[in-house]
Amino acid sequence: MIFRQMFDATSCTYTYLLASRRGGEALIVDPVLDRVDRYVQLLTELDLRLVKAVDTHLHADHITGLGALRDRTRCITAMGEQSGVDVVSMRLSDGDKLAIEGLELDVVYTPGHTDDSYSFLMADRVFTGDTLLIRGTGRTDFQNGDPRAQYRSIFDRLLRLPDETLVFPAHDYKGDTVSTIAEEKRFNPRLQVKSEAEYVALMNGLNLSNPKMMDVAVPANMRQGLHQEDVARRGWAVLAKDAIAALGSPDSVSIDLRERAERLKNGTIPGALHAPYPDLQENLREGGVLHELAIATGKRLLFFCAFGERSAMALRAARDAGLETAFHIEGGIDAWKKAGGPIVS
Repeated sequence: MIFRQMFDATSCTYTYLLASRRGGEALIVDPVLDRVDRYVQLLTELDLRLVKAVDTHLHADHITGLGALRDRTRCITAMGEQSGVDVVSMRLSDGDKLAIEGLELDVVYTPGHTDDSYSFLMADRVFTGDTLLIRGTGRTDFQNGDPRAQYRSIFDRLLRLPDETLVFPAHDYKGDTVSTIAEEKRFNPRLQVKSEAEYVALMNGLNLSNPKMMDVAVPANMRQGLHQEDVARRGWAVLAKDAIAALGSPDSVSIDLRERAERLKNGTIPGALHAPYPDLQENLREGGVLHELAIATGKRLLFFCAFGERSAMALRAARDAGLETAFHIEGGIDAWKKAGGPIVS
């Protein structure tokens, strides 16, 4: 496995790059905007293709690199389903799997620092965001934080992992790079409490000042900019109600860009062709499924995903490849369901 831990000194943020092999797919966790050039350089040096970028939660101390990485690499951007960040193209929930070629992470909802905080678990390590830090825990006094929820996230979930599990947090302010569950149980001063009430009193008494960048970072991270707005202006978007009305038309074919697990969990549009987003470039090349379908039949290719962000990126790529019959369903299958469109398992 390829594993890199990168550090942003300004915000004391750790970013993690994972891949199963050189030349393969890559995942990045908690990217920082100011470091995106370095991430892209490292991806090139290691001959990796970034397919997913994920934030553990809505950050208040730096501007996320999700939007810039999306624009530079056309990767899938992911966060928990509680997040209102507009750049997110895949929303995760507790118990899901976050997968790339050769690697799979368990998605664990660990609220408390914020209400959209998640951890990501591999066999030997866990990426804890700001829920569990090295010899500390994330503050709980803003962004719908809740010390009771954090106590349960830590004591009922994270601390029940095997003692040897490596702990990789999103931040460290003392220079530590990694810990273990056993170490945190024994040496983390905030975990030496005897009850939930004692932990709540401890966290409520911290009286910390707000992060210096909070007033800038939170609004910027909420609004990274949607590709959907641009393609709608170009006339390439189809409203869900119009897509429903056209269902079954011989002149159109729906293209589901979501992953298999998303389709199994949420269903799909009747008759949709499955062409996962990570395979997009291969499918758009001459000889690829989508290229040949468009050229041979002249049918309208109607891309859709979960919320419309991946399909908007796919649409731009298809148009760049010369497929003038490519469109997408604005708002994705979420909008389709809200408009009363039929769903099949």
